[in-house]
Amino acid sequence: MRNESGFEVIKKAIENLKLRHKDHIAAYGEGNDRRLTGRHETTNIDTFSWGVANRGASVKVGRDTAKEGKWYFKDKRPASNMDPYVVNSMIVETAILCKP
Repeated sequence: MRNESGFEVIKKAIENLKLRHKDHIAAYGEGNDRRLTGRHETTNIDTFSWGVANRGASVKVGRDTAKEGKWYFKDKRPASNMDPYVVNSMIVETAILCKP
């Protein structure tokens, strides 16, 4: 993701996250149904979306990442009460190891 042409790897990782959206939401902490309403710069809990500099998306890609064609993305769905070990292992499995 941080190498040249990394944006293509990022897009593939995001597509894999989309395929497992419901699995991830189930593990992303309690109360997400109240937080992810589609209002107030959040996405709807039932809908997966991503975009460049889109603060209302499930996954946000920064402007610099899109401009440079590499770097990182941010999954905005996890709640503050999530288990970081569970969430990080799911993201690695889905996005990096490509096991949708």
